Amino acid sequence: MTQAKAERIEMNKDAFEKIEGTKVYWLGGGGAMINSRGTVILIDPLLKGFDMKILTEAPLLPEDVPHADAVIITHCDNDHFSKVTLNELKDRIDAVHTTHYVAQLCEEIGIPAQGHDIHGSFMVNDVKVTLTPADHAWQNASPKHSALRHYEMEDFCGFRIETADGVIWMPGDSRLMEEQLHQEAMDLILLDISDSRWHIGLDGVRKMTDAYPETPLLPIHWGCVDAPEWKEFNGDPEVVRNMIVNPDRLFVKAVGEAYDL
Repeated sequence: MTQAKAERIEMNKDAFEKIEGTKVYWLGGGGAMINSRGTVILIDPLLKGFDMKILTEAPLLPEDVPHADAVIITHCDNDHFSKVTLNELKDRIDAVHTTHYVAQLCEEIGIPAQGHDIHGSFMVNDVKVTLTPADHAWQNASPKHSALRHYEMEDFCGFRIETADGVIWMPGDSRLMEEQLHQEAMDLILLDISDSRWHIGLDGVRKMTDAYPETPLLPIHWGCVDAPEWKEFNGDPEVVRNMIVNPDRLFVKAVGEAYDL
């Protein structure tokens, strides 16, 4: 399988400074960073220590992060919950927010974290974050993982992030859910475009983007892991562009490139 490869722009400390509006950065894979008027939130940061071959590196290393107001984590997969990254960031982040299960995993590695219910909300300075539902319990179909525990729906989430400049929605890794098609209006979707049966899949991409036909889209979860045989990492933004209404709203960004909300 031929992979689409993401471009990369190196990020520097300027990205963390107080700014006038809100900028969104794709960090590669399923991760992102939001700087909303100086409030910095890292979503599922995987900046170092992944156990698969990388096609496009993260735009910065953990030691390059001067400070973050919060890290928010959607679920426990190691391309989203990076123990290496979190351990190297822990002295420069004010808070970690996630599901109750992942908060427990954080505590086990010595990182304090606040667990939340699905649909629960919390504040990061003046930014409101609400957990949205996700369906990604692939572990229950794996003999290896299901022997450890039964994974529940509430172990996985997305995030609705309300800033002074607009609303960002990170659905997270998830099979398409009916509830995801009836969210309140948002100003940007961080859209997983991988065609895996435990992700949204291309049919799900079509349905979700049809549900929000005017919303700008920033494709993520593609072009960064060198794994041609893994559908989870092999989305192609140009395939998506050709199948959605209003294709000009698909903003294909390099890893580390800013999108102005």
